[in-house]
Amino acid sequence: MKAVAEMLGVSRSNLVNRLQGKAKPRRRYHKAQDAALVPLITALVAARPTYGYRRITAILNRQLRSEGLAPCNHNRTYRIMKAHNLLLARKYCERPQHIHDGKVIVMRSNLR
Repeated sequence: MKAVAEMLGVSRSNLVNRLQGKAKPRRRYHKAQDAALVPLITALVAARPTYGYRRITAILNRQLRSEGLAPCNHNRTYRIMKAHNLLLARKYCERPQHIHDGKVIVMRSNLR
């Protein structure tokens, strides 16, 4: 058991608990209260498709406070938006390689 634990990089107690069935496997995130927030977030994203999860959270919290409800954490908004594919696409851009293949001409040395 010790050799297996060392190879996997986990503690022996963790392996023992898993073998005995004491440790429960982790489940996906799910809260019953999220079902009430999904239509609100979906409506906000449809109205403002360029807004990220932080701006959506700010607008959502303004809406919730005006209705007298508890505000929503930005981490929770991110999880809901990620689960329903409402997040913005990540920006990927190719950066040009600056290649110096010549002599730099300056008036005199130590001159910027």
